[in-house]
Amino acid sequence: MYILIAPDKFRGSLEASEVCQSVTEGIRKAYPDAEIVSIPLADGGEGTTRILTEQSKGKFITAIVHDPLGRYIEAEYGVSGDGTTAFIEMAAASGLSLLKPWEQNPLLTHTLGTGELIVHALNAGVKKIILGIGGSATTDAGFGMATALGYQFFDENNEMITPAGENLVRIRSIKTDGVDARIKQTNIVVACDVTNPLYGESGAAFVYGPQKGADKMMVSQLDHGLRNIAKVAAATFDEDISEVPGTGAAGGLGAGALWFLHATLQEGVGIVMEETHIEAHVKKADLVITGEGKVDEQTLSGKVVNGLASLCQSNHVPLAVVCGTLMITPDEAKKAGITYAVSVLNRPMSLQLAEAEAYSLVRDATFHLVRLFFHKHTR
Repeated sequence: MYILIAPDKFRGSLEASEVCQSVTEGIRKAYPDAEIVSIPLADGGEGTTRILTEQSKGKFITAIVHDPLGRYIEAEYGVSGDGTTAFIEMAAASGLSLLKPWEQNPLLTHTLGTGELIVHALNAGVKKIILGIGGSATTDAGFGMATALGYQFFDENNEMITPAGENLVRIRSIKTDGVDARIKQTNIVVACDVTNPLYGESGAAFVYGPQKGADKMMVSQLDHGLRNIAKVAAATFDEDISEVPGTGAAGGLGAGALWFLHATLQEGVGIVMEETHIEAHVKKADLVITGEGKVDEQTLSGKVVNGLASLCQSNHVPLAVVCGTLMITPDEAKKAGITYAVSVLNRPMSLQLAEAEAYSLVRDATFHLVRLFFHKHTR
């Protein structure tokens, strides 16, 4: 029997690779002769770079770049084993986690470091870049990133402007003469799971600005700045993309990726599944086991479990889901293509205890589900 293990992380307790180890132990207890393949997954957010780098047998590279406030830091990205693809998370250089709570201010932050990581990867000779844009500390529409790539931004007096969210409103023209020519020769794919437009009540500033330290006045100022750069960019590139779903992601970096990187925006889990060639393994599998910390309605709209369920349905392979919290009905599970779903909690317990015992809980739940699926072979 061929069993594919392909989970997301259990946030706060287990990384996806640790879930794979725990599930493997549970399978071995129930069915020692099973052929097991483990492919840790992610939805394009935190941890995606590590998973894709390790799955491609690649290496990690450290670069000195600017953090969201312009200080020098070390940031890591991955390069595939064949050297052709770079895996970059913008949060490594421009993430909210790099700032103390009192430093969070999207009027002052920028994505310069993300652009520097891209340049570093280009210098390494890659032909493709996969860019995850979750966890940003910025609302600069990729202004900083573009500056690192050679774009120049000028005010009404034709003076060059330095990157910062507060300076978006001052931009009157964008010069592209000095842009790194390798950008157009590189396939750049952005993992983007949100559908927000660039500006307005559903845009980057209003929806995500407060999470990055913006008060109501700052949100209004940032939204005005996003509207301004959209106007200037539309004139520069002969296209208004401000209403394209996802352009509001990561403080407008979704829009910046389209303008300045000529990138495509794709669902994160789809990118990860494509890069790990997971469909080929699904087609061979007798059972696929996945999981994440909580399975709820959100899980069924673009997350790892939903993406796998679609693949398993189309290939007529049963999908079992182990999770900490199970919040979908049997009808929802059936409609989503989930064959079997179970919470790993085996008794009343606190969240703290559940997180501490997550490894053994996942292992034991897996043992029982594999015994159920393959009872004829485990007698």
